[in-house]
Amino acid sequence: MLIAPAQVMGVAGDFIVDTGQAQTQLAETQAQEAGFVETALSGEVTLAGIRRGRMAVAVADLDARTVFFSTPIAGVIGLDMLRDQVVDVRFGPCRLAIHAPAAAPAFLADREFELGWEGALPVVHAVVGDGATSWPGAFTPSTGLDLSLRLDDRFAGAPAATKPQELYPGGVWRALLESLSFAGDLYRNVDAGLVKGAPDSIRPAGLIGGPVLSRYRLRFDFPANRLLVGRPDSPSAMTAKGLRVSAPRCARASDSSPRAGRRTRADRSWRPGRTACALPPSARRPR
Repeated sequence: MLIAPAQVMGVAGDFIVDTGQAQTQLAETQAQEAGFVETALSGEVTLAGIRRGRMAVAVADLDARTVFFSTPIAGVIGLDMLRDQVVDVRFGPCRLAIHAPAAAPAFLADREFELGWEGALPVVHAVVGDGATSWPGAFTPSTGLDLSLRLDDRFAGAPAATKPQELYPGGVWRALLESLSFAGDLYRNVDAGLVKGAPDSIRPAGLIGGPVLSRYRLRFDFPANRLLVGRPDSPSAMTAKGLRVSAPRCARASDSSPRAGRRTRADRSWRPGRTACALPPSARRPR
């Protein structure tokens, strides 16, 4: 999970920088302390030297998402702050660089993928499997997600879960999905959860989170609709002189979830959860 210092509506603090969040949010606790009573605000947002005025900001209850962090989280920086920029992300060591499209330096990439859009969220092609079938779909790379994968519950479920509500954001359970194919790599025994999908909304099939994204250097070239992927040990252009680089930190899942654990294998992000995640028959497609 990517966290960086920012200022929203005059409130300075540590903010989750999330490419899987459409709108910037101010945490309800911080909003109340600052004297805001409305849930829909408009004002200035500053991140990594970029300042935008009169941005729409939502006040949201983030307690369930951030309760296990050791320091307060003031909110979430969303795509509305990043959509017209080129964003470079590296999780180890943690780096965030934001460039105007014409000023972005060279980026050494091993692979390049098209970024599509589902509603207000960017998506890339990925394939998930439950052991019996595999299912291709459009998934959002989410730098603010603390587990490997969340699937839209219109397309997936956990039939063996005794408390399926605990697999949603704010819950403490992690399911186990047989496989995820992303950026040319295959991951097995992937920690997964669910996210509520609105029946008539345009949403991606799911979100791919930090435990998977942290294995790469990433360039989100939003204006060009491209995602560039490089290996972490490859030379990076992110240290070039003159870039607007914030001082972020990358939180592990253990910072935000009581059930997260250590990595156990190269292709497994966290210890197995309590149940298996499966694709319902109506969503399954042949291999």
